[in-house]
Amino acid sequence: MIWCCGGGSKVPRIRENHFLQFLGDRKVGVESEPLPEPGRGQVRLATAASAVSAGTELLVYRGQLPADMAVDDTIEALAEQQNQYPLRYGYAAVGTVEKIGPQIDEAWLGSRVFAFAPHSGRPIVPVEQLILLPDDIAIEDALFLPNMETAVSFVMDGRPVIGEEVLVIGQGIVGLLTTMILADLPLANLTVVDYFAQRQEMAQTLGATNAFHPDELQSMDADLTYELSGNPAALDLAVAQTGFAGRIVIGSWYGTKRAPIDLGSHFHRSHMTLISSQVSHLHPRWSGRWSKARRLAVAWEMILRHRPGRLITHRFPLRQAAKLYELIDQRPGEALQTIFTYDSSALRGF
Repeated sequence: MIWCCGGGSKVPRIRENHFLQFLGDRKVGVESEPLPEPGRGQVRLATAASAVSAGTELLVYRGQLPADMAVDDTIEALAEQQNQYPLRYGYAAVGTVEKIGPQIDEAWLGSRVFAFAPHSGRPIVPVEQLILLPDDIAIEDALFLPNMETAVSFVMDGRPVIGEEVLVIGQGIVGLLTTMILADLPLANLTVVDYFAQRQEMAQTLGATNAFHPDELQSMDADLTYELSGNPAALDLAVAQTGFAGRIVIGSWYGTKRAPIDLGSHFHRSHMTLISSQVSHLHPRWSGRWSKARRLAVAWEMILRHRPGRLITHRFPLRQAAKLYELIDQRPGEALQTIFTYDSSALRGF
């Protein structure tokens, strides 16, 4: 970075981009490169903040992503990367458009946007992948857009019914957002399970009827259970707590993690339905009336209603990335949502 004078004050002129790279098992680094220039159909962002997905990004950090698949074939910035180091990752950035490529409408300049972009101070993003922030949405609330859309998708796929007994296993961020939405519904009970007291307490603040450590959970007869812990062994708990003809929505991505699951006793005679739910695609049952744009609009509505920025417990400058990942890897009970922050003169008054 160099400094130039203008209007009697010093204004930083950015000459390089800093970005996060996963370098190996539990190894991350912050690298720099010449400031990238947007090409046709692209823009350059000045990032204000980016959110860390403790579930998916810990799989990357720990080397637990399947090696035979793209990182995410629904996000252009990630689709061409294979699961091998060094790897750029991240998919929840909020910032302003500071430069546009050829034939891009100048109205984009200065716009507040969300982008599915890796952790980077100055990422290049295809303009068609930008999502304009509604005027009444704050930066830190907007960071929750991907996870809120995921929670909306889980609720849609589970199809909770008035008066049902619902259990949510796992109160990480996606679990908490799912609990937020479910708590708006007239359920008989909304019970959540998590190992960490901070998450249990937050879930009850958000409207859960009961919150338990897994060892404290009494026998239930749940109509609908969500397995959102990221631990495949938790499927045994989900099966044990779900009643006859109940539904189990599996929203976790386990990566390469494996666990033996008991499907030979209670499950065998209970006519349960196991539902795989994932946000990249709408389930065919919804395609006649729903589009991803409609679901995204509902996610924005949920963000405006619930203001999920209150779930942020830690803010790290990008240069301290190693400390952030060590925290969520080694001391997960201390953190809810963690985010990276970026220094930029372009973001004054954002």
